[in-house]
Amino acid sequence: MASSYDRSGGNDDGFSGKYSVLRKEPVGLVIADLQGPGVIHRIWTPTPSDDPMDFYFDGEEKPRFSVAFRQLFLGNHPPFVKPLVGYGVGGFFSYVPIPFAESCKIVIRGERVQFHQVNYSTYPTGTPIRTFQPALASQDQPHFDKAVELFAATGRDISPWGAPPGARIETRRRTLTLAPRNSVVLYESTEPGRIVGLRLSPASALIDKQRSLVLRMSFDGDAPAVLCPAGDFFGFAWGEPAMRSLLVGADAQSAYCYFPMPFDRSARVELLSEATSGSPIELTAEVIHSPTGRQPNEGRFHALWHRENPTAIGQPFTFLDTQARGHVVGAVLQSQGLESGKTLFFEGDDQTWIDGNLAIHGTGSEDFFNGGWYDVPDRWEKRLSFPWSGCLGYQKHLGRTGGYRLLLADAYPFRQSLRQIIEHSGTDNNIPTDYCAVTYLYADHLPNNTVTLPPLAARAVVDPSEVVFPAWWQIPIRAWTFQNASLSRGQIKLGDEEIRFLSTRADGQDWFGPPFLYLTLDLPADGQYQIQIVAVKGPAQGKIQLFADEIPVADPVDLYRPQLEKSGRLTLGTLPFRQGQNELMLKIVGKHEAATALGLDLVEIVCLRQSPP
Repeated sequence: MASSYDRSGGNDDGFSGKYSVLRKEPVGLVIADLQGPGVIHRIWTPTPSDDPMDFYFDGEEKPRFSVAFRQLFLGNHPPFVKPLVGYGVGGFFSYVPIPFAESCKIVIRGERVQFHQVNYSTYPTGTPIRTFQPALASQDQPHFDKAVELFAATGRDISPWGAPPGARIETRRRTLTLAPRNSVVLYESTEPGRIVGLRLSPASALIDKQRSLVLRMSFDGDAPAVLCPAGDFFGFAWGEPAMRSLLVGADAQSAYCYFPMPFDRSARVELLSEATSGSPIELTAEVIHSPTGRQPNEGRFHALWHRENPTAIGQPFTFLDTQARGHVVGAVLQSQGLESGKTLFFEGDDQTWIDGNLAIHGTGSEDFFNGGWYDVPDRWEKRLSFPWSGCLGYQKHLGRTGGYRLLLADAYPFRQSLRQIIEHSGTDNNIPTDYCAVTYLYADHLPNNTVTLPPLAARAVVDPSEVVFPAWWQIPIRAWTFQNASLSRGQIKLGDEEIRFLSTRADGQDWFGPPFLYLTLDLPADGQYQIQIVAVKGPAQGKIQLFADEIPVADPVDLYRPQLEKSGRLTLGTLPFRQGQNELMLKIVGKHEAATALGLDLVEIVCLRQSPP
């Protein structure tokens, strides 16, 4: 991969543009200069411009193809059409293959370029590759149309694509009841064949924060090729459905997987419940299979689950480190910081060594998943799925985010070894986190020679008991004072600390009583929560009181002080909250006789879970 990563080891992976340009030529800024024969598989950026982007092939003096950088991803310039190109969660991506017989140089005709990644493959000299033509050759059009058809089929049954043309495909369907500490066989065969689809319905039956439901798959009598918490295998995040990709995920009906799983002699697919108590779950399982066995050029499917909680200081998180032959085809990462309200661990780069050589160096964690700019409104800050990649969610107050990416045309092949890692901070891997990943791959033998799961207690999702909502940033405001009031964001420096806050000022009463802030808080678990605030005290601050259903929860807190100061945590009362979204009503019920305004400069809200409701 050619990318804009910081060659000094720092975190300037495109911010300044220092490492974004190979060289400056009279024709523009060169961002990639590739020697072939080869194929570009993927182009990504979170910072496209309207500057022209020129592609020079095979030493030609004039660009064979030119397009405004941003327009490459919008679907208006064939063959760069949706869904092979697209944008969302802050990133812009293209998966249209760009072949070149001898060379390809990409030039931006502008003053500046920032973040970018270009994934490509090169082949031995003499490999017969036809250089890219903007207008497809007649013999290529049917193949291109099939690709567009396939990648537009997310959420539909694509199992026929996983079997050779004309192969017989059958479906085994069964309804099952799985009790705690029991297991059921979903599929078993003692003949050559391949699984081309697996669906479990309803997907909600797999919701499991304990990760006690385990999917186990074994082929040809070997140790399990898949031994994974079932929800995580299907792209669940923190116990709930979160991913809807082309090949694996969950929709309203079922959890599904369409990775082909060929085998030579036998296969066994099981679902285990390691729960120690609780009610049985009811499921319908569908296994779609074909009697066509594994071909000589096919690997065996594996899905490896790996968690580091916490990650080691000074060491990156490892997706996969193996001595084998095969190719990586996807990864899902759930990441959770140990401190509520902070996600700076997601500054880390991904890196991949193939056969001992550093082949891939990314530019930031969300960048690996085709996103960009975490914690920025309408970018990497919400759950969103695409055929190739997506965001599992972003919850700053819980310190949680994660993503997924399928590596298909851009699969990472290895002949001897592969090591794939991701950092957990901008530099030095110095932010301890809870990282949990599933890596999908094909290999000639079991990676690392063993697949194990830690004990149940070491698998469970950890819901923080202390949740911090930074009020100045993105806390959802459901409503605020209707009249005689203002709402703004502010920043002051007190001592050595820069303090940011959400500020409201009122001049008298609202139509319905005291001025107010009505906020939405998203919480990870049911419970009784103590509500605290941190605020700026000062001469323009009022008396703040927590309400529920128009009843005061506790006595008001007076924020008046003659001089500005930052408060410590101030307890407003205790409320029962449910998992998910809850409303919080804060009212300015009066002011000190010396106060100059009915004000509230809110720095953060803290919810401390004390007990179940």
